[in-house]
Amino acid sequence: MPGRILENLQDFLKGVEQSFREQSTGYLEFELRELENVFALLLMGSFVGLPSPPTTLTLRLLPHMARELYVMQRRAENMDDILGELAGLFDIT
Repeated sequence: MPGRILENLQDFLKGVEQSFREQSTGYLEFELRELENVFALLLMGSFVGLPSPPTTLTLRLLPHMARELYVMQRRAENMDDILGELAGLFDIT
């Protein structure tokens, strides 16, 4: 009987650990998307009226920014409410 209780407790704790891992992975993915967006805005800020870095720096980094440009285009198309997305991510009701 005590062995069965211990096994059930271990299974429960494994499930809790897996849940926390999935949540933390979701948080990290969200943060990565936002950091990519910020990076692209810093380099291509002139499109939205922000001061931009020197043109030579932007042109040198442009070949490496293909993914960030796709991210910016997707964000512009979807234009979700970022505060709503954050509230949903942290289960704020």
